[in-house]
Amino acid sequence: MPTLQLKLAAPASEAVQAALADELTQLTARVLGKREDLTAVMIEALPPGRWHIGGQVATQATAWLEISITAGTNTEAQKAAFIDAAHTALRQHLAAGLGWAEASYVIERELPATDWGYGGRTQRARQLARPATAAL
Repeated sequence: MPTLQLKLAAPASEAVQAALADELTQLTARVLGKREDLTAVMIEALPPGRWHIGGQVATQATAWLEISITAGTNTEAQKAAFIDAAHTALRQHLAAGLGWAEASYVIERELPATDWGYGGRTQRARQLARPATAAL
């Protein structure tokens, strides 16, 4: 049930936003093993002049992506692969004609299963409701 919040330094067309939402959802499923049908992506473009890098207004395309996942559900290798793939996808969709600021961030926030959920139930409640796997 991951949530992804994407902030952009400049407006992007609806087509680009839709393509990004789709690709980020697919990456979340493929790389992190999360369910596509429970993945939510929110995209927000900041007004011009509101994004600064090194104390200066950003002149190249840049983005900030934060994904929230349940703590302990992914390996370090999976998380590193997601950061790499997401950064590449952002650059491919946003940098055309503008260049790309290296100071574009992908953040994976791990939340305790007790601290979030969907449909009115925490992730911990869902974990406890699953049948126990028999030991071999």
